[in-house]
Amino acid sequence: MVELGLVDYFVMGEAIGIVATLFVSFYFSRKQMQKLSIDIETKVLSDLNDKISGLTHLAVENPDLIRILSNVESDLTKEIAFTYHLLHTFAHAYHLYQRKVVSENEWTGWLRMMKSCFEQGKIREYWESDLELEKWFDPKFQEFIENEIVRKTSPKQGLS
Repeated sequence: MVELGLVDYFVMGEAIGIVATLFVSFYFSRKQMQKLSIDIETKVLSDLNDKISGLTHLAVENPDLIRILSNVESDLTKEIAFTYHLLHTFAHAYHLYQRKVVSENEWTGWLRMMKSCFEQGKIREYWESDLELEKWFDPKFQEFIENEIVRKTSPKQGLS
């Protein structure tokens, strides 16, 4: 049997310490990379939102431009264009919440506002109309609106 001296124990401890340091460094750098990836995706999502926001501002100013995207038979009013813009803003807030960029408190505020709009405003009529506004949004957001907003709210009558 081989006897180990005190120096040998220190050498083994050093080696274990170096390996442990490498594992800890790797763990935290990987965590940081995941966070950076989410930050980059969020930045891209925000940039895309800025682009579509500019386009919908044009559509609000001139609703006839909507025919370029959807040639539906309807009176294309500023109200419809604004409704699309509002829904797009709600979708952006929803996606940021899904990515955990928006806090629970902020999301509660957004959720209340969405529910109020669907209860008190005409946005529900447009969502459920033959304009098919929902087809312009991703399936997760559409499912969220249908399950969490439309089904859990009812339009208030007599508001003018």
